Amino acid sequence: MEEEKRKTGGDCEDIGTEERKEECACCKARRKERSEKEYRDLINRLSRIEGQIRGIRGMVEKSAYCPDILVQVAAASSALDSFGRVLLENHIKTCVVSDIRAGKDETVEELVATIKKMMK
Repeated sequence: MEEEKRKTGGDCEDIGTEERKEECACCKARRKERSEKEYRDLINRLSRIEGQIRGIRGMVEKSAYCPDILVQVAAASSALDSFGRVLLENHIKTCVVSDIRAGKDETVEELVATIKKMMK
């Protein structure tokens, strides 16, 4: 069931193969079909980050010393930044290149806007 949700991009039922990347027929959200390797890499990174966050919460619950918690916050923040960079790199190498080759020049503006948001 989870594998099928991943392949179709969520809980949508009436989504066609060509629509998966561009738009979901029921919710109009854009989707991207990822390779199994890319999917696993992203999920593994997120799982590690999730574990780091749970560890930070545990430190707060145990009244750990503030600088010790802050070091772990910095590590989690760095891991999340790294996740974003990997996702952006994959996006540029796949979606952006494909859209530009297809003549969708508005993708460049979308990319620039996304990078600006990431740099705030």
